[in-house]
Amino acid sequence: METELVVIDEKHINAEAEEAIKHAGEIIKQGGLVAFPTETVYGLGGDALNPESSKKIYAAKGRPSDNPLIVHIADIEDIEYITDGVSEAARKLAKAYWPGPLTMIMNKSDKVPFETTGGLGTVAIRMPNNKIALELIKASGGYIAAPSANTSGRPSPTVARYCVEDLDGKINMIIDGGQVGIGLESTIVDLTSDVPMILRPGYITADMIKKVLGEVSIDKTIIDSSSTLKPKAPGMKYKHYAPKGTLTIVSGAQEDVVRYINSETEKARLEGKRTGVIGTDSTVSLYKADTVKNLGKRDDENTIAHELFKALREFDDEGVDIMFSESFDDSGIGQAIMNRLLKAAGHNVVFL
Repeated sequence: METELVVIDEKHINAEAEEAIKHAGEIIKQGGLVAFPTETVYGLGGDALNPESSKKIYAAKGRPSDNPLIVHIADIEDIEYITDGVSEAARKLAKAYWPGPLTMIMNKSDKVPFETTGGLGTVAIRMPNNKIALELIKASGGYIAAPSANTSGRPSPTVARYCVEDLDGKINMIIDGGQVGIGLESTIVDLTSDVPMILRPGYITADMIKKVLGEVSIDKTIIDSSSTLKPKAPGMKYKHYAPKGTLTIVSGAQEDVVRYINSETEKARLEGKRTGVIGTDSTVSLYKADTVKNLGKRDDENTIAHELFKALREFDDEGVDIMFSESFDDSGIGQAIMNRLLKAAGHNVVFL
């Protein structure tokens, strides 16, 4: 299959861009797949109401078929069509945070095939805050199933070239809309239980949800790897976001962390391994690895989130074998950062 690549500037969607989006929508209507930008990461889109399209998504990604897909919509009222009743909590959250990086899980209607929901009776839904994504959803019929546009298990793409790297020749089209704004996938909250529960942390934090609903719980497996339950949301069960090399998170006092990482990277160097380190403004000059990634100021969690997947992908570009990352605070957006890091490292953490 030849994959078509088109470049569209979200801020200047001209007639040519509109025509390209219309063409992409027709591809999806006909059962094809299109990678496209959202405000979180790039998504791999197919017709959410066509079971064959969902099967194609799983095949293109090499993704387990019991890992649910998120249905993307462009009109809030469309949740009525794909759910079996919309709760007051869902309406409140949609009003507060849609379009935006929030996915809600509700009981599905019979319009949504089980191939899209990973065999579950629930459906994950979100309305992205990206003009290209919203126009594509409308052009495709209103319902796009879209996980991240990468090979399953690898870091999610925040620029189109990584979609090309993973999916060229496997899908029909890739829309290059530039680098995404947030850099981490959406927050997922399950609204099917008595108390709403966050299943995947993201830019919309627990405190933000509490302000709207009054209470919310957090699934313990967000930071814990012990869960053996069938996943209700993407990213809960399988190793995710992982670079090709081995990643270890190191937690402790700054000077101890720097000393440990430098010692380990020196050992790896003597073994002929290429090494990499993820640090911040205050520490990157202290590391002696082959390549050191600066995620920004430690107290600027938005920038750290924005740069994380990019750094992991760059390690792969540079052929890094052994990687180490500093640990980050696990409150607020930091919880999402640590969730992704722990998944990427296979929960391999050294506590000093």
